[in-house]
Amino acid sequence: MPQAQAETTQYLSSQDFIKQAFAGELPKAKVFWLDDEAKAAIEDILSHSFNKMRVRYWQKDDASVWILDEIGKEALITVGIHVKAAEITQTKVLVYRESRGDEVRHDFFTDQFKAAKLKADNKLDRHIDGITGATLSVRALTKLSRIALWLDAHVNNAED
Repeated sequence: MPQAQAETTQYLSSQDFIKQAFAGELPKAKVFWLDDEAKAAIEDILSHSFNKMRVRYWQKDDASVWILDEIGKEALITVGIHVKAAEITQTKVLVYRESRGDEVRHDFFTDQFKAAKLKADNKLDRHIDGITGATLSVRALTKLSRIALWLDAHVNNAED
């Protein structure tokens, strides 16, 4: 049986998401260089290797925006995550490349991440309800949310 061909759908550009998060302003991009500790923490959250040396982010005061990718079932999902005061204020699927499971882009799903914080064990402080047929996409967004919160804590602690 032939597999359904995934169609790439861009719902919002990275630049537009960043501007939304910072009330129309587009702060200069910064770079978080991944040391061994950061790489190990990210790989632990993802449960697979992470082959990047740095992660770009945008920051203003106690808020940061992270544009991150993770594989759902077979293709990357690009997600924008806005963190303020160590909790998620918005999660948005920017680009979806899978053939199914795109329900994760809807507000009814992403609103579950609002006000989520990271616990000491690098898990979210709340349960995220799944969506039938989108289990791997749900897991991808949950992992990316955990990573964004972990990274935010580390860039904010570095500036204290």
